[in-house]
Amino acid sequence: MLALALVVLPLAACSSFNLFSKDEGQAPDIPADRLYNEGLFLLNNKHDYTAASKKFEEVDRQNPYSDWARKALIMSAYANYEARQYDESISAAKRYISLHPGSPDTVYAQYLIASSYYDQIPDISRDQSGTEKALNALEEIVRKFPETEYAASAKKKIEIARDQLAGKEMRTGRYYLEKRNFTGAINRFKIVVTKYQTTRHVEEALMRLTEAYMSLGIVGEAQTAAAVLGHNFPDSVWYKDAYRLVKSGGLEPSENSDSWISRAFKKIGLG
Repeated sequence: MLALALVVLPLAACSSFNLFSKDEGQAPDIPADRLYNEGLFLLNNKHDYTAASKKFEEVDRQNPYSDWARKALIMSAYANYEARQYDESISAAKRYISLHPGSPDTVYAQYLIASSYYDQIPDISRDQSGTEKALNALEEIVRKFPETEYAASAKKKIEIARDQLAGKEMRTGRYYLEKRNFTGAINRFKIVVTKYQTTRHVEEALMRLTEAYMSLGIVGEAQTAAAVLGHNFPDSVWYKDAYRLVKSGGLEPSENSDSWISRAFKKIGLG
């Protein structure tokens, strides 16, 4: 999947850096601001994200109730994200949201959580539970922070995640068709039509429904699937296939308004 280009939100005291010793050991009395700026130096100048995250974590460990700890926690989440240590980034970001729910940086923490899940979306041949987590986290941004730049970015990623989930259903549905398990195939294509009908997969799903219903002799539903496909996507190559399939049975595409297929499309105003 495409990597996300994230920009650290402006935080107080981020603009200056303190020179520091090469000694990696941190004494308990090292000032929080020094540790924090060491982390920033490693992050911005050295691009050593793992080392930077450790500095920020040390700020939180030594000064857990300070303002520096609050800033360091969100920076730790970001540094871990850049290091592709996604579990650590998610953990730090969730902790930030829990401790500082009213902070202006809460939306950024939520975006880091969503981005960490999103960057791990697997191929459609694999389990898609991670994609579900990414989708839920992205939708939470849109729901809670609709006017932010993060919501605008999240909406684009939501469509990609939904397309991925629809692709997984299509893959499984095609497998069932090949095995002549038509009921199993219909159930998978039904998910695409009802849950993911704004994705690119819906046209093929309607054609496959036509195919499966014709194979079962449920011609009314086959005619409806073909008719809905033709009405909403008249130039689709999948409609041409569905039309030929229905015609081969001596029928014409004809929509039954009581069919679940027809109701599914009218529900969102596509029919």
